[in-house]
Amino acid sequence: MSLFSNLLNLHSGSKPLEDFFTEIVAYFLSLNNDILVDWLKHHSIISDDNYSSVKISTQQEHKGLESHTEDSRLDIVVELSTGLNTDVIFIESKIGAKDGNNALKKYAEILSNLPNVRHRILIYITRDYDPKEEIKTPAFNLEPKISFYQLRWHQFYARLQQHPTDILVQEILIFMRKNGMSHINQFSSVDLLTMVNFNKTLNLMESTLNDEVQQEFKVAFGGVINGAASRTQWKWDERYIIYTHLCPLKWDFCCGVGYFGLNPSNLTDYPYLGIFLQVSHKFAQRPKIIESMQKVINDKPNIWTPINLTILPAWSAIFYQKSLQEFLSEKDQLSAIKLFFQESIKELKTVQEEYFDFPWKGVSIEADKEDLDTSSSSVTQL
Repeated sequence: MSLFSNLLNLHSGSKPLEDFFTEIVAYFLSLNNDILVDWLKHHSIISDDNYSSVKISTQQEHKGLESHTEDSRLDIVVELSTGLNTDVIFIESKIGAKDGNNALKKYAEILSNLPNVRHRILIYITRDYDPKEEIKTPAFNLEPKISFYQLRWHQFYARLQQHPTDILVQEILIFMRKNGMSHINQFSSVDLLTMVNFNKTLNLMESTLNDEVQQEFKVAFGGVINGAASRTQWKWDERYIIYTHLCPLKWDFCCGVGYFGLNPSNLTDYPYLGIFLQVSHKFAQRPKIIESMQKVINDKPNIWTPINLTILPAWSAIFYQKSLQEFLSEKDQLSAIKLFFQESIKELKTVQEEYFDFPWKGVSIEADKEDLDTSSSSVTQL
C-alpha cells in the first residue's frame, strides 16, 4: 500500500478522497513547477510564456457574486506571473462525484470578475466520464472571456509516468492506480492479451493454491478464507492469495500465501510468489508483533523481507518470497510453484513457533462482505 493510502486510512468514517488527493497534487506541483507548466503546455492550455513565478493554493474561498446563493471554495488556484502579466487557472477536481449545483458556472463567473488578469482559464478534471458539451468556449459567453478545458485524471497519470525516478511521483502513481485514476480510453495490445488469457491465467493460479496447499495452510494456521475474496484481493491489492485472519478484528493481523505485484508499473517486472504476515497500525499487540518480526529479519535477512516495520502509522509486514521468473525454467512450473508455497507455509509456521510467544488462531469461513471490501486494508507487496 502507498504512503498516501496509509495516511488516508487514518480518517475514521467517510474518507475525504477528493480533498485529500487535491492537496497531494497541489503540493507536488508546487514543488515541481516545470512539470505543471509541461502538463499545461501538453494540453495547449498555455503557450510558451516564460513565467517568473508560480503560486498554487488550495481550498481558496471566494465570496459569492450577487447572482450566487452561496460562497464558493475552489479546489486549486494557479497564478502564473511573467512579471508584467498574470494568468489565473481555476482547477475543479472530481474523483467520484460530478459537477453539481452549476458549480462550474459559478467558478467561471468568479474568474471572469477577477481584476488585473490577462488569461482566465477554468479546468474541469475528472476520473469518470462527465462530458460538459454545453459549456462553450469562451465558457458561458462571459466577458472578460473564460477558456474552458476538460481533462481526465488518467491523462495526468500518463504525464507523471515520464518521471520514473521521482519517489514522490511513484507514490502518487500507486495511489492513483488504487483509486481508479490510471485508466485510459483505449485497449492496448497488452490489455487484449490479458482479456483473452484471463481465465487461463486464473485457472493456473487457482490450481497452485488449491487442494494440498490450501489444506496445509489451514492445518498450519487454523483456518482459511474461501470464496470470492481472492479475486477481490487481485482487484484492490494487486495480489491473488488464500489467507486467514489471526485475530477477531480480521485484517488487523493476518497471513496469506499466493501471488503479489500483479499490477506492476513496469511491464517487464515479474510478480512475486510467497507468504506474508501483516499487522495493522491500530492493532493493540502491534508493538509485540513488530518486535518479533524484527527478530526474524535480523536472524534471517536473506530469507525474509520487511515492509514498513519502522514507519508509523502504517501497515507492517514480512514477506518470504521468490520472483515468478525463477520458476519459468522449470519443466513442470505448476508443481514447482506448489512445492514453494508448501515450503513457504512451513517456513512461516517455523517462524511462528520460534519467534512469537502468543498463539495465532485463524478462521475458516466463506468470505463475507467485510472480507471482500479490502481496498484500504492491507500492505501491497513492493
